[in-house]
Amino acid sequence: MTLEILTPEKKLYSGDVYGVQLPGINGLFEVLDKHAPLVSALNKGKIKILKSKTSFEYYTIQKGFVEVLNNKATVLVEGAVEA
Repeated sequence: MTLEILTPEKKLYSGDVYGVQLPGINGLFEVLDKHAPLVSALNKGKIKILKSKTSFEYYTIQKGFVEVLNNKATVLVEGAVEA
């Protein structure tokens, strides 16, 4: 699965990942390879990027949205920093 994290200023992350855990409005949820199409609002919190089954990377985000389509997750947020 391909993941992109975008802010109005720049692209923070782009690459192939095993999955991603996101802070949704109603709590955390996870998107893995070949997930069904999805659009969801995001709260501020931490994104956990699953680079593999044992390797993780974190970003702290402001609120935004995620779109999952054709095995690509695009995260659009107001602001983010690597945690």
